[in-house]
Amino acid sequence: MERVEQHASFGGRQEVWKHASTTLGCDMKFGLYLPPKAVAGEPCPVLYWLSGLTCTEQNFITKAGAQQFAARHELIVVAPDTSPRGDGIANDAAYDLGQGAGFYLNATQAPWAPHFRMEDYVVDELPAVVESHVATTGRRGISGHSMGGHGALTLALRHPGRYASVSAFSPIVAPTQVPWGQKAFTAYLGEDRSQWAQHDAVTLIAGAKERLPLLVDQGDADEFLAGQLKPELLKNACDAAGHPLTLRMQPGYDHSYYFIASFIGEHIAHHAKALRD
Repeated sequence: MERVEQHASFGGRQEVWKHASTTLGCDMKFGLYLPPKAVAGEPCPVLYWLSGLTCTEQNFITKAGAQQFAARHELIVVAPDTSPRGDGIANDAAYDLGQGAGFYLNATQAPWAPHFRMEDYVVDELPAVVESHVATTGRRGISGHSMGGHGALTLALRHPGRYASVSAFSPIVAPTQVPWGQKAFTAYLGEDRSQWAQHDAVTLIAGAKERLPLLVDQGDADEFLAGQLKPELLKNACDAAGHPLTLRMQPGYDHSYYFIASFIGEHIAHHAKALRD
């Protein structure tokens, strides 16, 4: 691993690391915030943050203002890039497919399958890299925004016991039913919709093997609310399955990092409580 950035922040350190990913077959970067306790070498739990379409590891660490809350609650925060990148990696001219749009699944279709394995990267390889580098308690939470909110929900649902807490901002809750998801799933997974359903939070809720409480914040002025996000579908699915959900519709907020920065402190507190229990 190579550290490419380091900044003092709220008594801790915001770092960016680059490593050669064997899962993705390319170099990957991730943000790593170490609270003061972790800088001193003491074990802390880890919150994984998954960003949305077009983002890199930089968006969250520079815009969300999470460091002050992570320092207060003694959480390590890891923010990976959203997809494999580089020469020889498949891509598309559109912003919602290819590099910057990994959708946190393992692609099965050409030309995506050799590199676009973000589920395995986030669930297995990245934690192994982080936990071999810094002292952790072994407890993990996961959160994200938009495409990353989709990733946080589906990875928590698909891997029971892997995460002790989950939350999301403006998640794509039913990708099989909206244009962003339908486009990506057709490209990455093919035409078999039974494969799509395995990466759809609304579908997964019915068969969830654990009842991990979900915290979801959604702005009611979000330009993607009606066409791409549809949080009411998640509420209906959770109500039907008896799955614990706190869905907060936030008046006047849009899809931007201004929204995330306004409520990230509450989300980190939510994770910190679960990760301490």
